[in-house]
Amino acid sequence: MHTSSALTSALVYDRRTILFHWLSAILVVGLWVIGQTIDFFPKGTPRVTVRSLHISFGVLLGAVLILRLIWRRTSGARLPAADPGMLGKLAVGIHHLLYLLMVAIVIIGVAAVWIRGDNIFNLITVPAFDPANKELRHNVVELHGLLANILLALAAFHAAAALWHGLVKKDGVLRRMLPVKS
Repeated sequence: MHTSSALTSALVYDRRTILFHWLSAILVVGLWVIGQTIDFFPKGTPRVTVRSLHISFGVLLGAVLILRLIWRRTSGARLPAADPGMLGKLAVGIHHLLYLLMVAIVIIGVAAVWIRGDNIFNLITVPAFDPANKELRHNVVELHGLLANILLALAAFHAAAALWHGLVKKDGVLRRMLPVKS
């Protein structure tokens, strides 16, 4: 085994970093699926419930992101780049873009709730910012969806790169973020 591969395979992220990573991934995929299917539900309580779940999980993603960024900044394990040169720089750039997109999507989602107005679980009513401005509401919701689609595509690329490291290169990079170490 190449020396850098042996070094890479010996390095793993701490449990909290791994937990935040996988919790973020599950929330992103789940939120995307819910977002794609909200309009399939009948109007009224079923759709309000599904939209409320989407909003609640979006707020949870925001909280996880805040905790994740604090943890990463203060206590999380920092591992060296898996690939030197341009591939390593590309990986870092993609990670930063993933974070940026998640933060932007959560902020725009909160803005969409406020701009559109919403009823959350038939318990909380968020009044619409400008009820007559349908164009603003449409544009914000469309931007939220577009960024979510971009995030999902980038996350799929990120997952494919991790699988490439694990199945083709067999350099230990994939094991860095797996919840159970072998």
